[in-house]
Amino acid sequence: MALQEGDFIRLRYTGRAGENIFDTTDEENAKEEGIYNPRAEYGPVTIRLGSHHVIIGLEDELIGKEVGAEGEVDVPPEKAFGEHDDEGMKSVATTQFREKPKRGTRIEVEGREGVVVDVIGKRAVVDFNHPLAGKTLNYSYAILEKVEDPVEQIQGLIKLFSGRTDIGISIVDGTVELALPPAIAYDRRWMVWRGTLVREIFEYYPDIADIVMKETISRPVKPEDAPEIPEIEEELEE
Repeated sequence: MALQEGDFIRLRYTGRAGENIFDTTDEENAKEEGIYNPRAEYGPVTIRLGSHHVIIGLEDELIGKEVGAEGEVDVPPEKAFGEHDDEGMKSVATTQFREKPKRGTRIEVEGREGVVVDVIGKRAVVDFNHPLAGKTLNYSYAILEKVEDPVEQIQGLIKLFSGRTDIGISIVDGTVELALPPAIAYDRRWMVWRGTLVREIFEYYPDIADIVMKETISRPVKPEDAPEIPEIEEELEE
């Protein structure tokens, strides 16, 4: 049966800009390309079609395909990261840098990330366009399966947004309960994306009335008392 908007699928993909891989679900591909992140969770991702969990050009390719389909698609800039916009080039005083800027330096100014493309006197030219803006991208993909279980679907959303796989999930009588690991409040990515997760759960599951996030901190286990070592009296010979 052809896939349609609203379906959850498990997807494997690799994105290339020219000959260079910039994104992949395959750990070996990431290592070979030099983009491996030891803190990332590699492997197939779970996405919902129609929700723009992947770029539009790839999503358009997937809708209408069937489970098991494999292929490649070229994605033009307008369906990827947009055209390169000259208005995204800004001149920034070098005094805003902690260290002397040079070409290739990445910075954040007023919540926007950019890269220095030139330094002229006491000002740096910063490109705030996405690094892949204006480029046609190529994606190879494989649709592995359709995900029907709501718990697995929500697990997929959590991994997609926060990268975490250590959050327990249960759904009982219209309530989703998330068992959060200790100290998750210090995870910046989780804190940024949890609002989006909540919004999408309510949007996709009309029978869900409440979402409970429960962080349990257990009392530390005391180490067992070390066995006593009998004192050995040394006899001194006179």
